[in-house]
Amino acid sequence: MIAAILLYPLIAAPLVFFLESKIINRLAILIYALLFAVGSVALYMGLNPIEFTTYFGLDSLSMLFLLIMALLFLAAAIYNMTYFNHSDVSLKGQTEYTVFFLFFIGSMAGVLFSQHLGLLWVFVEATTLFSAPLIFVERSRSSLEAAWKYIFICSIGISLAFVGIILLSIGTANLHSLFFWDLYRNAGRINPFWLKFAFPFILVGLGTKMGLAPVHAWLPDAHSESPSPVSAMLSGVLLNAALLGILRVYKLMTLCDLHYYADHLLLAMGLLSLLVSAIFILRTNNYKRMLAYSSIENMGIISIGVAIGGAGYYAAMLHVAAHSLTKGAFFLTAGNILHRFKSREIDKIRGLLQTDKINGWLWVACFAAISGIPPFPSFISEFLLVKGMFQQRFFLTAILFFFFLTIILYGMGQSVFRMSFGSKLPGIPAEKPMLSTYLPQVIILFLLLFIGLYMPDFLDTLLRKAAGELGVIKYVGLP
Repeated sequence: MIAAILLYPLIAAPLVFFLESKIINRLAILIYALLFAVGSVALYMGLNPIEFTTYFGLDSLSMLFLLIMALLFLAAAIYNMTYFNHSDVSLKGQTEYTVFFLFFIGSMAGVLFSQHLGLLWVFVEATTLFSAPLIFVERSRSSLEAAWKYIFICSIGISLAFVGIILLSIGTANLHSLFFWDLYRNAGRINPFWLKFAFPFILVGLGTKMGLAPVHAWLPDAHSESPSPVSAMLSGVLLNAALLGILRVYKLMTLCDLHYYADHLLLAMGLLSLLVSAIFILRTNNYKRMLAYSSIENMGIISIGVAIGGAGYYAAMLHVAAHSLTKGAFFLTAGNILHRFKSREIDKIRGLLQTDKINGWLWVACFAAISGIPPFPSFISEFLLVKGMFQQRFFLTAILFFFFLTIILYGMGQSVFRMSFGSKLPGIPAEKPMLSTYLPQVIILFLLLFIGLYMPDFLDTLLRKAAGELGVIKYVGLP
């Protein structure tokens, strides 16, 4: 199944490019999403070998990320079936979009499957190359600027990560291997000086792709200018792929008893991400940029959870799932609003519930889910995170955490409610919404409610195992 998931874009993309058909474009993505979903479930159930050559495989941590990606990809693929129905993008442009979308998905899957640090770096770089053209699909001046900013900033970040890998390889002495299992098994042989020297480069480099402040500058522009299915995958999957790379090296730091050093860096970047989000979410008048700053906030929350340790590990993994699914639904709903109102400006959208009742309530429900309002699982993850802060005596961190989240909740809340309620704006045409434009979000929100009300045993076990991959030494205090 790993081979099928990785090789599908290499087979389908040339066919899509030469046949150049709207139907084939949409089916190619949908078939890939179905293959991805079936393959991911099969891998989870152990129906197929977990390794594909020595370079590709899965463990509990990457399995969690893979299942999240499979669900979100399927939702985006269903939404994508009718996304270009009322678009000015030419057939050639839609075909190019499909080709790059397939390779973008394949490269993110490659990050999740990679068992070698160098190979993981290659796939992370590939995600930049294949996703940049997707940002420029609409061929506007602002989308061109966003695409170039994305390429420039992420390329610098990837270069820094490469420097970190070189420094790490120096510290491995005569080990001559960057396979994760070799690094973990021989952690005691790694020179701690070089490992401490390498980790900040890798953290900042991959943190750029993850959207952590202060290296987040590409994210608001790229997320706001991308087509909605792409925005959903950027926020819900790409950021997770970069996070996984950081967590792979973080585990090595833990095995070498250097977790305290890594924790301080993660905590600093996490709190800074919350600060940046709190400042800019109050000032933005673009609702897709608002969602982008929310992504920065949630990546900061996850980083803080990892840094706290103990119950924070479990909270971080649960928050990864909650944020990815919620933000995917949020961006897809934002695409519906953009289609109806032809504007990204918050001030130009009023009476959403009167204009488009289904998407209006989806917009409000997504806000409730991302804000950590019970019974959504983000409430549970943030509650457990705060619990971990008090267990580990991070009292100042808890105060700052509450303060920043209050500002962010206020900023997002006032924008969402201004858009949703009030009188209907004149001149907005009445349209019957297509099933594919809201069904994925409805299903995702019901799944989130179900998880919040009744955590399935298989998901709880998967989250605990993923947390256990991080807490080799500090793994205590789980709920």
